[in-house]
Amino acid sequence: MAAEALAALMPGAGGKYADGTIGGGGHAEAILAASSPTGWLYGCDRDGAAIEAARGRLGARFAGRFEIRRGNFADMAEWVPLDSCDGVLLDLGVSSPQLDSPGRGFSFQQDGPLDMRMDERQELTAAEVVNSAEAEKLAAIFWEYGGERQSRRLARMIVRSRERQRIETTAQLAELIESALGGGGGKTHPATKAFQALRIAVNDETGSLKRGLETGLRILRPGGRLAVITFHSLETRVFKEFERATTRDYTFEGGVDAPELRRPRAPVMKKAGRWLVTENEAKENPRSRSAQLRVLEKI
Repeated sequence: MAAEALAALMPGAGGKYADGTIGGGGHAEAILAASSPTGWLYGCDRDGAAIEAARGRLGARFAGRFEIRRGNFADMAEWVPLDSCDGVLLDLGVSSPQLDSPGRGFSFQQDGPLDMRMDERQELTAAEVVNSAEAEKLAAIFWEYGGERQSRRLARMIVRSRERQRIETTAQLAELIESALGGGGGKTHPATKAFQALRIAVNDETGSLKRGLETGLRILRPGGRLAVITFHSLETRVFKEFERATTRDYTFEGGVDAPELRRPRAPVMKKAGRWLVTENEAKENPRSRSAQLRVLEKI
């Protein structure tokens, strides 16, 4: 959604922008080109391979106009000046290079180690979760992060299976899930939801997104825009919760929004648009078919 991201962020000369999920540098390249000759970009990614790819892509053409660091976008406020950016972009989820690399363990399409770490420096892997978490915890992961209706059945079968043999590969887990849930004959493989859920749990994607949205607000200047590309309902739900909290004209304490507990407060963000992936892009890149771009502007 490069064209949509540019329409949302409206980069221009002299502007400062942050790409918290720089990946291979595609969006970053478009932003730097549109903000030539003096636009500046802060970029980060948890994936070391992505960092190297982005530096290679941007280096010669945009030398001296960007700074890239490896890390979680939730921590960008530690090195990006507060109230400084004209635009912040977060392109969520897993990247195609990660999915297409069997050694990273994100996909059941090819056999590989059950890894799923976006940052390979962290210790926790999907194999550790699958082989160590109690059945109740596994069921919660599959339900909360994947919406898997048979989460308890699947968790019980995993626990029984690992008692006989440790589950170490994506093929092992996919076969176990298919055995537990059946082939289904649907449009998606029966392991799709469970693999998504494990990935989200291993990388604390929900927690990172919640903190990352707050970070985006902090590093934006007034009038700056926060653009977020989501791919599934959980990401969208987290964004909408942030949207409601920052665009309403009141605040409240506690976990219940009761009218009698509301206190007036000026909103800090306002809605600035929503884009869906085009039919042509969805055909060219089927993995993008569920993408949605939502934009907020700092007041």
